[in-house]
Amino acid sequence: MSESWIIQGRSIGAAELAQVRQLLAAHPQWHRTRLSRQLAQQWDWRNLAGQLKDMAARTFLLKLQQRGWITLPPCQRPSPNRMRPKPVPALEWPLLETPITGPLVPLLPLVITEVSTPAGASQRPRLEGLLHQHHYLSHRSWVGQNVQYLARDRQGRPLAGVLFGAAAWQCAARDHYLGWSRTARPQRLHLLANNARFLILPWVQVPRLASYLLSRIALRLSRDWQAKYGHPIYLLETFVQRDRFDATAYQAAHWRCVGQTQGRTRQDRADGAHQQVPLKDVYLYPLHPDFRNLLQSSSQPKNPPKRYDHPPGSAPTQPAPRSFQNPQSPASSPGSKPSPD
Repeated sequence: MSESWIIQGRSIGAAELAQVRQLLAAHPQWHRTRLSRQLAQQWDWRNLAGQLKDMAARTFLLKLQQRGWITLPPCQRPSPNRMRPKPVPALEWPLLETPITGPLVPLLPLVITEVSTPAGASQRPRLEGLLHQHHYLSHRSWVGQNVQYLARDRQGRPLAGVLFGAAAWQCAARDHYLGWSRTARPQRLHLLANNARFLILPWVQVPRLASYLLSRIALRLSRDWQAKYGHPIYLLETFVQRDRFDATAYQAAHWRCVGQTQGRTRQDRADGAHQQVPLKDVYLYPLHPDFRNLLQSSSQPKNPPKRYDHPPGSAPTQPAPRSFQNPQSPASSPGSKPSPD
């Protein structure tokens, strides 16, 4: 093995592979959990908050085994982490599905709670239950870094759920837009977050609510991520299934469509076989005016994230920042479907 590979965000060559093989040979009686924790400690593999990335090490080892480079010991027990399938989340108390209609202003101020931290944990089952029951992709649990928001109106009635997780490992349209190479992408990918779930409850029909929520959450997301994981977020991404939604909420909130996916997934195999999935439009939104340079270098920003805000009760009216405009990107066609992906 003379060349190096980027696996699970790490560069691995002959020396690193030899260390992994030595660890396996020295401790044949260890189970996979202990091996992954030891490897993370041995390489001091931590996130920016100082937390040991033992789950990343576990996935790393599994990927090495899939390539045929190592042989892990047999599984001795179900995974003790969040990757293990959980029971279907259920709402802890009945939810009145009384229609909520009319203008946005009477619902303000909205209460937007981040529920993935201990401070908001009591409301997390409700968010998971709503996403499972009403989002077209459903929901059980989320693996990896994430922040999760439950939005309520001034009376405490649930309106929406929003989940952001780690960015897609690779996306040709996004990577081309940012000028990322295959080697540069792993170094800065953690500074992006992916809007993986966005649900306006089906009985809520309030114009401008979706774009308003996107804007309000964009104001706080980097700060929430910094507090939880020790680093900021400079750019948001999402993928909108183009034969199902028109992405009007994202367009109204000044997200930019920079291209389309190729109908492939992270489950693609090394032999080239892949599962065909629906095409999706790729939308991006910057949280810092200098996001391009920050995502192409190792420097830290001199300015705090810019606040792309708008008056309460209305959709954003200011143009997207100049650094975000890209005349070569395909334009998004306005549509009539209000539901976001």
